[in-house]
Amino acid sequence: MELTLATPTLLFPASSLLFLAYTNRFLHLSALIRKLHVDFLEGHHPAVQAQIRNLKTRLWLIRWMQAFGVVSLLFCLASMGAFFYEGVAQAKMLFGIALGLMGVSLVMSLAEVLLSGGALAIFLRDMGEEALHPRGKDDET
Repeated sequence: MELTLATPTLLFPASSLLFLAYTNRFLHLSALIRKLHVDFLEGHHPAVQAQIRNLKTRLWLIRWMQAFGVVSLLFCLASMGAFFYEGVAQAKMLFGIALGLMGVSLVMSLAEVLLSGGALAIFLRDMGEEALHPRGKDDET
């Protein structure tokens, strides 16, 4: 396969959309943490404490998936620079590293998405069976 200067540039549109998605997840998580902070100050409910542990892990993942994405983009830029100065072997190596780093970022993103489902499960488990079968006033017999 022939690798040219145009090949690393293909990563740029995907990177901008990926960073937008990562930032959106971070902002949503920040708002949730602020809300849980109020709940935590009101009472140390076990479900809130479980959520806090889950959120710490998710926050750590989001930070690192953003970092790996940024470093991937920097390697992609270095690859383009190597192509510009006709260092094709270096450009290929740098682009390979960029792809690997982006892959790590995406795997971390998948892990965070799976953990976010776990966060909802904590609340559902805490609400118990009553949340699945709510009873209204008309149901009392």
